[in-house]
Amino acid sequence: MSDITTINPTTGEEIKNYDYMSTDEVNKIVDASHNAFLEWRKVSHEERGRAIKSIGDKLMEYKEELSKLMTEERGKLYSQSLQELDLCKAICDYTAENGVASLADDVRDIEGMKKGIVSYQPIGIIYGMQPWNFPAYQVFRYTIANLMAGNSILLKHASNVTGSGLLIEKILHESDLPSDLFRTIIIDHDQSEALIGHDKVRGVTLTGSDSAGAIVGQQAAKAIKKAVLELGSNDAFIVLEDADIEVAVETCAQARLINNGETCVAAKRFIVVDSVYDEFRKRIVEKFEGTKAGDPMDDSSDIGPLARIDLREQLHDQVEKSVAKGATIAVGGTVPEGKGSFYPATILENVQKGQPAYDDELFGPVASLIRAKDEEDAMRIANDSRYGLGGAIFSKDEEKAIRLAREQFDTGMIYINGYGLANPALPFGGVKNSGYGREHGGFGVKEFVNIKGVHVF
Repeated sequence: MSDITTINPTTGEEIKNYDYMSTDEVNKIVDASHNAFLEWRKVSHEERGRAIKSIGDKLMEYKEELSKLMTEERGKLYSQSLQELDLCKAICDYTAENGVASLADDVRDIEGMKKGIVSYQPIGIIYGMQPWNFPAYQVFRYTIANLMAGNSILLKHASNVTGSGLLIEKILHESDLPSDLFRTIIIDHDQSEALIGHDKVRGVTLTGSDSAGAIVGQQAAKAIKKAVLELGSNDAFIVLEDADIEVAVETCAQARLINNGETCVAAKRFIVVDSVYDEFRKRIVEKFEGTKAGDPMDDSSDIGPLARIDLREQLHDQVEKSVAKGATIAVGGTVPEGKGSFYPATILENVQKGQPAYDDELFGPVASLIRAKDEEDAMRIANDSRYGLGGAIFSKDEEKAIRLAREQFDTGMIYINGYGLANPALPFGGVKNSGYGREHGGFGVKEFVNIKGVHVF
């Protein structure tokens, strides 16, 4: 029997079987990765940028094949799989264009010296554990920045998207990048812990739940390894009384339901001030009622299935526990009959502290609708969370919204009067239980470098 069997969440049928690699095989890959790094570190920033540009170009040659596989393995809409690969291409292009300047030496005039030089040097193998929700984007987000920095990459992908992880490896191997600089490894948790402790692995990055982050963070700390953790969240989208309600409704619905609601930086709590609550509620409920769950390859579907049956069970359990503690269902909340791991677009009301819908991350198309007395109360509720990844503010007073975002919102990213998953030009990451470290925006290329101070007398 194989160690991993991938399942199509739309049909419940098996896709493919995979075996774990042996420890000897993994160690050989680590050695090859380290040797490739020793050569890659000598390559100029400009030449690295050209190789990264070629990765994006090669990705586009496989756009339809990889998009279909991502949809088959994890159930995301095919149209959104295509969009995800466009974002990966944008990451390659942005990094190739801006990475040279980001990594340039910083020469400083210092009294008593000829000069001081701050140099950003690569450190070695960066080991990434990535989730299934964005099978390509999560990989490209850490891989491209670290290749630009001069490091080499090992990827342990989520088991249910093993095929996507291997196809991504094939794409990179067909680009101008030396092959051993990127390897997808198929290993179990014990092998993963051993790899974190391997002396040739110099950095560790994980995207996942805060419980997984706590484990990996401890393992990395035990081995005295730098880690970047991008963990879960229950992002608050705040609708103030001067908001454009139509924009707020459209954006909140999109930001909750995109990627089947399985997004760390999705809109999870709609916090609406009392004066516009009823109007917002009426419109958002209508919007969710009109959402069609169906085959993710069908253009008429608004959402596909959740990635696995156990994830649907977990989500529904959170909904039921919230209801048992006083929440009410405005729309949805019923597990449909038939094949596949589908769950309807759902809105919970009367959501309060102590309920999973208030305290925890609901990873799927379920929104918590919360009434706030006023702007101050809305900000209080938004920050009343152990998480701090993203969030949004809707207000026609843009300056006020920017001020609230800068000074009061305790998260790493804030959207104002709109929503976008990520932008290569702006930092991505969170605070509190949402983790630490930043990717994108020129910050990711410096997470795993030796910031070296050279004193010239």
